Amino acid sequence: MCGIVGYIGTQAATEILLAGLEKLEYRGYDSAGIATVWEGETHCVRAKGKLHNLRSKLEQIEIPAQIGIGHTRWATHGKPEEYNAHPHMDTAKRIAVVQNGIVENYRELREDLKQKGHVFVSETDTEVIPHLIAEFLKNSSSSDFLDAIRQAVNHLEGAFAIAVISADYPDELIVVRQQAPLVIGFGQGEFFCASDTPAIVAHTRAVLPLENGEIARLTPLGVEIYNFAGDRLKKQPRLLNFSSTMVEKQGFKHFMLKEIHEQPGVVRANLDAYFRSDVNPGESPINLGLPTELYADLEQIHILACGTSWHAALIGKYLIEQLAGISTQVHYASEYRYAPPPLTANTLIIGVTQSGETADTLAALAMEKERRQGKEPKYQARLLGITNRPESSLGHMIPHIISTLAGIEIGVAATKTFIAQLMAFYALALDLAYRRQTVAPDKITEIINSLRQIPKEIEATLESQEKLTEQLAHEFAETQDFIFLGRGINFPIALEGALKLKEISYIHAEGYPAGEMKHGPIALLDAKVPVVAIAVPGTVYEKVISNAQEAKARDSRLIGVTPVNDGEAAEIFNDLLPVSHVEELLSPILAVVPLQLLAYHIAARRGLDVDQPRNLAKSVTVE
Repeated sequence: MCGIVGYIGTQAATEILLAGLEKLEYRGYDSAGIATVWEGETHCVRAKGKLHNLRSKLEQIEIPAQIGIGHTRWATHGKPEEYNAHPHMDTAKRIAVVQNGIVENYRELREDLKQKGHVFVSETDTEVIPHLIAEFLKNSSSSDFLDAIRQAVNHLEGAFAIAVISADYPDELIVVRQQAPLVIGFGQGEFFCASDTPAIVAHTRAVLPLENGEIARLTPLGVEIYNFAGDRLKKQPRLLNFSSTMVEKQGFKHFMLKEIHEQPGVVRANLDAYFRSDVNPGESPINLGLPTELYADLEQIHILACGTSWHAALIGKYLIEQLAGISTQVHYASEYRYAPPPLTANTLIIGVTQSGETADTLAALAMEKERRQGKEPKYQARLLGITNRPESSLGHMIPHIISTLAGIEIGVAATKTFIAQLMAFYALALDLAYRRQTVAPDKITEIINSLRQIPKEIEATLESQEKLTEQLAHEFAETQDFIFLGRGINFPIALEGALKLKEISYIHAEGYPAGEMKHGPIALLDAKVPVVAIAVPGTVYEKVISNAQEAKARDSRLIGVTPVNDGEAAEIFNDLLPVSHVEELLSPILAVVPLQLLAYHIAARRGLDVDQPRNLAKSVTVE
């Protein structure tokens, strides 16, 4: 979840490292630091808190080094204090290391190294790495920096990506990947490394993601890549298809607000990519590029996800079951790993992760691959990934990917990537329905035509709700609790609305199926607890209205996500967040937008850091 950046070349490294860390701060902002090599010394500067604290320190120091590594931290081992900040160094302060991940056996390594005279100054697992490298260098006859690091990482257990520099090897930057993302960037006479491409896209579009079990030496002359056994590998970089302007705010106050407003474009991108307008008779109107054997004789689907992706998966379950008639289960990936269901035949396993790097989801998928290996054909793994980053670890692990085409999302709270995941599930469910003939072709065409109207309906919602939610936020800046209600396909939207509010405003919020209010949660209601109900036309509309009235009878202030010009809703709700009238099946795409805006404006009104909420990180790469 931390962010790593590294540079070696002809320019001054410090500003390049800081600019890269700014693009990675969404991965963690408990502390930050950089280390450089200059005039035979390793210089390390660290600061607690956000990156601007480190920048302030560095303004007092001028080090024109041309090699360096940087880190922005999401604390795992050790409190978010400066002494736990990366980079970490060996006892002689010659070697500096930054890490994203966890060294699971660090306690045993630490005790062994202490007995050999190494002195530790932090509580972190990372600090064992420079000491271990130093120990191998001391005992090595070859004094090869890369080989010492290779030996060290072969003693590490866990998931990690590291970058290492040393004053004794001023022309080498060594990087390692094991179950944590790391990409190398290729410039003109300069090379970069980073946890994610936004950190280096301002300098180069030629990148090479490292694979698990790979180690690379970056020098001013080029890049060498090896496996952990020391064998040289031949690999070629590829070109990214986005530019640095895609990760700028472009006039918006926060990235989150910008990304909310980008959602119509995200839906259009998915419609253009996956929903065909020129269909010949007998052809599916959906073009996901998936092989027919992935669908053949499907009996069950299991979806593995975490957080917002789990909410998208719940809607995916509804769509797949109601349109394609396939029994579908949604699992928290973190729970699935340790209590997987019995093996079932002809089962499609779908992993959903925005970043493609979510540790629990990747581990659950890897477990599923392993336990199905060697089984008879009907039990063998059928794996599909849904991600915004097809070049990620998920894309390397799984042969079939639906790319959600949302572009880079910087705000920690997912918005446009959630809607993009919904679009992937609409495409998948409709494709399955067509192939299984569970929905008439004319009805599928009708649904697709309605989906094509969604972008302009989102635009209308954004236009009407921006000021409305901002005004409403003034009245809830001091609220301590919220309840969100939904039924059917919009129950997951209640969960997502509550999560958005929790994530960025730090207000306690819970989402419930509206019909479950009477079974306990109604005891929470009084005049201090507002209730947000999603009441859109469809099979459960009257039921939600009835449940909302029950809340109103307990003095709760009622906020309704309702259709425009709904007279009945206007009489019941204290406040309305109207959305366009669409078919119930498509309503989640619209219903979530005012909830995103409401959460955003409440957090902004409270003066909170919307894009970087406390204790969170964008990509959860540790268990």
